[in-house]
Amino acid sequence: MSANSLPEGAAVWHSLEVDKALDLLDSNADSGLTPQEIQQRLQKYGPNELEENAGRSTWEILLDQFKNIMLLMLIGVALVSGFLDLMAWRAGDLKPGEVPFKDTIAIMAIVILNGILGYVQESRAEKALAALKKLTSPLVRVMRGGRLVEIAAKELVPGDVMLLEAGMQIAADGRLIEQSNLQVRESALTGEAEAVNKQATLKLPEETDLGDRINLVFQGTEVVQGRGKVLVTNTGMTTELGKIAAMLQAVESEPTPLQQRMTQLGNVLVTGSLILVTIVVGGGIIQARGFSNIQELLEVSLSMAVAVVPEGLPAVITVTLALGTQRMVRQNALIRKLPAVETLGSVTTICSDKTGTLTQNKMVVQSVFTNEKTFRVTGEGYVPTGNFQLDGQKIAVDEHPEISALLVACAVCNDSVLQQNNGQWTILGDPTEGALVTLAGKAGIEKDQWNSKLPRVAEFPFSSERKRMSVISQVEEVASGGSPLTAVDPAIAGFLKSERYLMFTKGSPELILGRSNLLYLGNHSASLTEEQRQQILVENDQMASKGLRVLGFAYKPLAEIPPENSDDTSEQNLVWLGLVGMLDAPRPEVRAAVQECRDAGIRPVMITGDHQLTARAIATDLGIAQEGDRVLTGQELQRMSDQELEQNVDLVSIYARVAPEHKLRIVQALQRRGRFVAMTGDGVNDAPALKQADIGIAMGITGTDVSKEASDMVLLDDNFATIVTATKEGRVVYTNIRRFIKYILGSNIGEVLTIAAAPLIGLGGVPLTPLQILWMNLVTDGLPALALAVEPPEPDVMKRPPFSPRESIFARGLGFYMIRIGIIFAIISISLMWWAYQHTHAAGYQRNPDTWKTMVFTTLCIAQMGHAIAIRSNNRLTIEMNPFSNIFVLAAVIVTTILQLMLVYVPPLRNFFGTHWLSPRELMICIGFSALMFVWVELEKLFLRFMGKRAV
Repeated sequence: MSANSLPEGAAVWHSLEVDKALDLLDSNADSGLTPQEIQQRLQKYGPNELEENAGRSTWEILLDQFKNIMLLMLIGVALVSGFLDLMAWRAGDLKPGEVPFKDTIAIMAIVILNGILGYVQESRAEKALAALKKLTSPLVRVMRGGRLVEIAAKELVPGDVMLLEAGMQIAADGRLIEQSNLQVRESALTGEAEAVNKQATLKLPEETDLGDRINLVFQGTEVVQGRGKVLVTNTGMTTELGKIAAMLQAVESEPTPLQQRMTQLGNVLVTGSLILVTIVVGGGIIQARGFSNIQELLEVSLSMAVAVVPEGLPAVITVTLALGTQRMVRQNALIRKLPAVETLGSVTTICSDKTGTLTQNKMVVQSVFTNEKTFRVTGEGYVPTGNFQLDGQKIAVDEHPEISALLVACAVCNDSVLQQNNGQWTILGDPTEGALVTLAGKAGIEKDQWNSKLPRVAEFPFSSERKRMSVISQVEEVASGGSPLTAVDPAIAGFLKSERYLMFTKGSPELILGRSNLLYLGNHSASLTEEQRQQILVENDQMASKGLRVLGFAYKPLAEIPPENSDDTSEQNLVWLGLVGMLDAPRPEVRAAVQECRDAGIRPVMITGDHQLTARAIATDLGIAQEGDRVLTGQELQRMSDQELEQNVDLVSIYARVAPEHKLRIVQALQRRGRFVAMTGDGVNDAPALKQADIGIAMGITGTDVSKEASDMVLLDDNFATIVTATKEGRVVYTNIRRFIKYILGSNIGEVLTIAAAPLIGLGGVPLTPLQILWMNLVTDGLPALALAVEPPEPDVMKRPPFSPRESIFARGLGFYMIRIGIIFAIISISLMWWAYQHTHAAGYQRNPDTWKTMVFTTLCIAQMGHAIAIRSNNRLTIEMNPFSNIFVLAAVIVTTILQLMLVYVPPLRNFFGTHWLSPRELMICIGFSALMFVWVELEKLFLRFMGKRAV
């Protein structure tokens, strides 16, 4: 068979016999490929590497920042202002000491700063593919031309015969040819925590899930123990890892709700500004019956354009989001992308993995069945404290010798070690065996002590084919010096007659029971009846139906140590001890977090690679699902069309045995239903779904680099409850963003209307220069806005449904509030402007007649301080609030007022900003008019309270 006729990636390798797979790939299990075949296949399939799509360059990302409509308008304003300054400079019309182009320089500085802010946020390169590439092994051992050679992994081709041993990272996907006790850790790919026992001889059904294909190995996974010979079937982008890379690159990042709202805000502000400029310029030309005042109208237009753009808003939002990230880090949530802080507040659905996030990632024994009785066991994690309960009542273990005997078997037939470090109980070894050691410890049966009482002298190790493990121990006499019948521990005295050795066996309950013919009754053994066998099998099924992992235990007294490789004959005629059922127990704090989710209108969904019975048991226990709710498996999902999945996705809260592409499809189906999805994950397989989700959440402890790089947020404690806490913080951030947006834009509208009114009511000149407007937008608006961004949360923030992520920034009355407050601002400012103009142009006024402009400037700035104090609460009056509950607002108001007065009374600043000295009387009049803004907002609250309405 030539390279051109080789099968494409569609071959279902796990459903083929080894010989058939070798025939399809025209390879030889002993000699591998010839040099000629290797070259042909390298040309056909290319190198065994993950391919990367070209992304945006650094310059493209930077230039994209200046496509923002508000920044484009500011650039236009800067150019026109520079042109007018150039004309004035050439004509010699500049005032003494006036700095040319200062408005242009200031505006362009703001444009550049905003562009840099956007670039810094967006330029974090996606490193998920780079992290994927780290999972590929650099060197690999293969059979080529009948010789064992070591080659670079990128040179592998389909048909190569690859050799595996413990500690190796697998370099390509392949079909096992042969194996010896081979265990592979596939958690990064499938999400399964335990190493998988591989079997080469099996032929599996085509629909077998990825995690159950135990006759295949996959690129990026790790050999834990054993060795194997593998026929390479897929390389590069056709491997399971390559498919994930392709999915990852195919997922396009959507703008966050905040980014969409800011775009909408910019469009509305710029459109409104251009309409207003057109009206003012057109009205001025009509009023002057010509273009004689065109320069003055252009100056008015420039000031209006600068006034309408909230130059300080991007910086305020960035700082607000950064402060939110700091608060979240203290709650164990690390935010990788700033907009994700606010996005969290819009989440309607949280799709969570089970292991380690909803559960403790610690196996805990829940139930013990022995001597026809079922005992419930309490306790958490690996802490060896807990109670044994029978029919809901606590019992003493020493009153039930059959339990003690079973627990001795749990401790002795075990390779794990329970230890305490810095107050924390941890396990060295397999989590399942760790649960058994902990169980024994709860009854005071310590593994170290029993290892000395029953030292191990031989064993039959566990293997995937045997599905059991046996330990042979020598019975040590205690200090009394009696015979073995009386001098051994009472817990095992009933095991022995004259034998000096005990064999303890554990494994698959059906298999262990099938090899048992006696039943231990506490102090002696009796024949195992058929009725008792059926009862044990029924109990085993009941435990399994609750999602428990069940092990069977037995023992056998021996007169001598059995010979090696005699396991099949030695492990017969066992004495049955009982069943032990264990579960990766739920985190205790998650139940409350799930309930808080439901109170907040957020639906939790479990998506796991685990079995459906286990998934249902955990989900029901936590309140994620109810008894009888449907569980959708990966196989069922695979058969569904996208439309069918979309119809079912709102009805299913548990997904079990899912593959990587399933997670991605679930997220996409939820998004098509209009849901705003947060998705957790830790493995390589989760990366595409994490990137697709509106909020991708990676695990900080168990998560791979790939998942972290694809995520928006990393859970430092891998805890579901932390997601709920972060969601609450996101809601607080969004509420505060809305609060300071209405604060900033209310004043901006007032500024625009005041500037537009000046030429229309016949006042000479522009009341505010672009530089003064920039000062107001950046300083007198910016500092109090930052202070408003740290307002504490409202009490009911997690007692209401999430606001729609697609709602307009002007929704729920915010737009009407800004227009209303802007008009009030304008009425106050225009009234002051009219009076100040008459006052400074009256006969006998000794100072500069342009002083009226400084009075307007000062009034607008100080009025904002009153607005900042009043806007802290939508409903409570200022006198009803503790002024020190947000000390930052008080500090911002005081500092900003002092800075504003410095612009009026410090000569260098006065000259630079073009202001004029105000008399004490003029200043007090400005303060009096400014106070009307505070009074108005407080009166609005009283009116709304009287009408029984809640403010926006």
